[in-house]
Amino acid sequence: MTAIYESLLLKLVTVLELTQQSESTPTTQTRQALVQATTDFRESLKQAKELASTLPGGELSVDEQEDVIEMLFRLRDRKQQQLAEFAANVQSMFAATAAEGVMMDVDSTASTPS
Repeated sequence: MTAIYESLLLKLVTVLELTQQSESTPTTQTRQALVQATTDFRESLKQAKELASTLPGGELSVDEQEDVIEMLFRLRDRKQQQLAEFAANVQSMFAATAAEGVMMDVDSTASTPS
């Protein structure tokens, strides 16, 4: 896909060079080369437009795309906050469970007859 976009500049330069050549020395050969280069550039431009129009979100305006991106950043931040809260809760649960386990061991040892 990017090859098409990268080739557009080279093809445009070719068209411009041939245009300058045909202005200084108009021959049938330079005119044919100009027609061929122009047709090639036009076809590549058409392909690039088709590819761009089929991109996901391509139907949205720039402002709408920016709104979607901003919304996704907010969603990501909220999910990261929820994950941090969940991790803190899990960590405190494990700490409480471990403390209870130690207390049980002490209690069971104390109540065991020697």
